[in-house]
Amino acid sequence: MSLTKKQIRQLKSLVHHLNPVVIVGQNGLTEGVINELDITLGTHELIKVRLNAGDREERQVMIEQICNRCNTELVQTIGHVAAFFRRNPDKPVITLTRD
Repeated sequence: MSLTKKQIRQLKSLVHHLNPVVIVGQNGLTEGVINELDITLGTHELIKVRLNAGDREERQVMIEQICNRCNTELVQTIGHVAAFFRRNPDKPVITLTRD
């Protein structure tokens, strides 16, 4: 799944008012955190994650791991907060615009 620029713009406007629902702490990406991300993405499709641990490079590695392990798309990052999107094929919550 690859998002277009128009779809990313739409998702950024939707994620703006959301609060982080998952927080990655000092222990990093444990299996429990990955499971919670997977469940939350399946329910909400669009989530914010707070990455408290590490410097910029470590946060970038965590973001790439989340994208790979949870099969999700990065929408945006601002500081320690990243937004992710993954379509729920059974019950879509968000209708994306088409180009």
